[in-house]
Amino acid sequence: MLICVQQIRSHILTLSPTQARRLAITRQRLAGERATPDARGIMDVMRDLGCLQIDPISVVARSPLLVLWSRLGAYDPAHLDALLWRERKLFEYWAHCASIVLTEDYPIHHALMRHYVADDSPWSRRVRQWIKDNDTLRRAILTRIRRDGPLPARELAEDGIAPQAWVSTGWTSGRNVSRMLDFLWMQGKIMVAGREGLQKIWDLSARCLPESTPRERTPERDVVRIAAERSLRALGVATARQISQHFIRGRYPGLQGVLAKLEAEGRIERAQIVDAARGAVWRGEWYIHTDDVLRLERLARDWQPRTTLLSPFDNLICDRARTNLLFDFDYTIEIYVPAAKRKYGYYVLPILRGDRLIGRIDPTMDRANARLTINAVYAERDAPKSAARAVADAVGDLAAFLGAKEIVYTRRVPPAWKNKF
Repeated sequence: MLICVQQIRSHILTLSPTQARRLAITRQRLAGERATPDARGIMDVMRDLGCLQIDPISVVARSPLLVLWSRLGAYDPAHLDALLWRERKLFEYWAHCASIVLTEDYPIHHALMRHYVADDSPWSRRVRQWIKDNDTLRRAILTRIRRDGPLPARELAEDGIAPQAWVSTGWTSGRNVSRMLDFLWMQGKIMVAGREGLQKIWDLSARCLPESTPRERTPERDVVRIAAERSLRALGVATARQISQHFIRGRYPGLQGVLAKLEAEGRIERAQIVDAARGAVWRGEWYIHTDDVLRLERLARDWQPRTTLLSPFDNLICDRARTNLLFDFDYTIEIYVPAAKRKYGYYVLPILRGDRLIGRIDPTMDRANARLTINAVYAERDAPKSAARAVADAVGDLAAFLGAKEIVYTRRVPPAWKNKF
């Protein structure tokens, strides 16, 4: 990952690893002044993050709720529901994964809707053919939703249609209605209009989107330009690969040319990250948004760190390779690892303290008994003893947010931190 310092070009903006981390954390709204813990604050955070990854696992809480809690502190999740299902300022679509996104960003996401499975890849050809072969099922689903919607998938049966089955080696095999719903969703024909627990309620997009939705057809190159700036701003400082892995992951055709144009226009600048202690510079061409150069200067004077816990799918750490490089923190979610082979636990939350990831906790929330159990607390090798109180306070804040009346710790707590838990 390192090359000799002598190769550094003097006209490129130079950052230390600490500056790079602090800028990334600040742009992720995990340092500095908090947004207000209400609907306005949620929208402020969303405009900086771009998306919140959706994941069905709720051993602690749904991931979008945790991501917002890490940034807002205690807030009422009803505000998020209102933005999604009543005001429609947010909606569910595909960003770097299935995500909550901004309705005001609809032109960015509409580009995927227009071009979904339009290329000549084997996957696209297969999906197009399957949709064509099952046109009767497609029309039946749309007709039923148009007439009776919004509806959950269980209300949409294959009765009398006998579709050509979707075949796969995974859990989607034979789930023809669900597959068709997913494809119609990706094409923008239908949207998630609400939820009953984890169950999606589907309706026509035309009935879900508010009148205020921007509906202009943005050319693909302009979409890449807008999304690349959004991705870079959310990351603080990043390489082209990291930009392409963030926000609308993998949907940045011609990115290098777009970055070159943004640089020529003075919208972004080249940067390098120099580790003076090791006498080396990090590999790759790094970029920073011009607006954030001044932010670096402010951070030198006014760094306002926090200690908090992060969802496994938090935007700060969703690019595992970048997380390893930036924080020297090796994080792998172990949901699919057999219990006996797990190193840390099923659903582990990294601990962010200031500009470092200093450890992780393995929690379980028992909602029926209002009990948060901390199955284990792990500290990184360089985690300071003085952090214990702040980590315990962060766990307490999480418990309060979840409505836990009791926190139960096991004995698996770092010795240096034990007296604080």
